[in-house]
Amino acid sequence: MTDRQARELFEKHVPPLAVDYCCHLWAGHTFRLTLRKSRVTKVGDFTCRHGQTPHITLNHDLTPLLFLLTYVHEVAHLVVHQRYGHRAEAHGTEWKQTFQQLLVPVLTEAIFPPALYRVLVRHMKNPMASTFSDAAVTRELRQLDAHGRVAVLLSDLPAGSVFGIRGRWFRKGELKRSRVLCLELKTKKRYLVPADAPVDSAQLSLL
Repeated sequence: MTDRQARELFEKHVPPLAVDYCCHLWAGHTFRLTLRKSRVTKVGDFTCRHGQTPHITLNHDLTPLLFLLTYVHEVAHLVVHQRYGHRAEAHGTEWKQTFQQLLVPVLTEAIFPPALYRVLVRHMKNPMASTFSDAAVTRELRQLDAHGRVAVLLSDLPAGSVFGIRGRWFRKGELKRSRVLCLELKTKKRYLVPADAPVDSAQLSLL
């Protein structure tokens, strides 16, 4: 992807005042950036395999503010990997400090609405592995998302309920911290799904 293509991508997906900074991060580090179709278990990721260019992927349908947060989150992983290799924990002290530093230039009320800005400032004092692990941040992000305001969340369903996410059907299982172990009915595979993931439809358990 060229610098021009990267700018066009950011102009489409992040708040206007954050475009230049996102381009700055892109230009300052070597990595591939790819948009993915919406995924059930994550909104973005960072991978780096031996001999290959580091790769960041982001879900294509994120709201601009969530896209920005996720992008900076994943670039922080990249920077930590470049500095420490595999010696650093995925979401350990090095990543927390790097994420804090990288988010400072865009963590302003000019970009984030006041209520979300306040909870993000608190969140970034000790950032979690997932933004969705912080209920206050999740609530404010969903308040700004027209679809999120009326969504039924996985956490709202009782254990054993069958629910759909983007055409795939699951049975809700045990809560493990901020994620729920769910069984996909078609493949019989188990996935850890964020507890605050919105579900398209649900058949409540009678148990």
